[in-house]
Amino acid sequence: MPSDEVVIEARRLARRFGSFVAVKEVDLQVRRGEVFGLLGANGAGKTTAIRMLCGTLPPSSGSIQVAGVDMVAHARRARSRIGYVTQRFTLYGDLSARENLELQAGLYGVVGARLPVRMQWALDRLELTHVADERAARLPLGFQRRLAVAAALLHEPDVLFLDEPTSGIDPLARQRLWELVYELTAAGVGVLVTTHYMDEALFCDRLALMDRGEIIASGTPQDLLARPVPTPLIELRLSDDAGGADWIGALPEVREVLPRAGRLRVRLHAGSVPEQFIAKAIEDADVVALFDAARFRVSFVHLEHHRGSR
Repeated sequence: MPSDEVVIEARRLARRFGSFVAVKEVDLQVRRGEVFGLLGANGAGKTTAIRMLCGTLPPSSGSIQVAGVDMVAHARRARSRIGYVTQRFTLYGDLSARENLELQAGLYGVVGARLPVRMQWALDRLELTHVADERAARLPLGFQRRLAVAAALLHEPDVLFLDEPTSGIDPLARQRLWELVYELTAAGVGVLVTTHYMDEALFCDRLALMDRGEIIASGTPQDLLARPVPTPLIELRLSDDAGGADWIGALPEVREVLPRAGRLRVRLHAGSVPEQFIAKAIEDADVVALFDAARFRVSFVHLEHHRGSR
């Protein structure tokens, strides 16, 4: 169970790139032993937020405390207390898996008698022993992701940041990664994970939803399932998508259209009623076959079909 000790705290955290505001005065807290999820579509601001929390990107304004250290004023000191797995593979492709781990160990001060113990733990726990001497660039994506996680955990950090760690890997690898996350939180590590997979929301103790740089909702998965959704999300299947996404996106009730796996996820403006929108759109288009109304789903109801347990 999470403790009351806060290991990540951000207050009014913001990041601007010229006139573009990528993150808008975000507040969040993560406790020791907790899995905190930061959910949102691509471009919502998740990676920008996590880079600021890790100290790799300075904030435009706001404060950050990680493991009791001011990340803005003492980023180098704070980084020794955290592990960070980036969205893309950033270790050295021309080095072997073992050499990458040895390099990371040296950077984090894992030396002496502690080094072989931590190296063996990383290779065994992440199931890398049989590929330890292969070049990292030649490893399949799933093994590259395992290697990145192993490198982030060598120095036994208090806080672990995972930026979309399961993107592109197979279901079994996803399951094993989440098992490791739970093992770490049971040992008291605070974990912040970003994802755009809605089913992974239920694997978190608490979560926050990001949209266009803002946190629009936060709480436990059960809290969010029970609350009204300010911007309803509908999943539609088109009988013929020739221009369909553009046509739907031009309707006044529509905030954004997200194509996904042969369907469209349509987010409406706050206050819109999904049933009324579908009926009106069908009537206006005079093409009843355009929508399969039986496929309509409201945001978070979709999560009901992916319930899992820790």
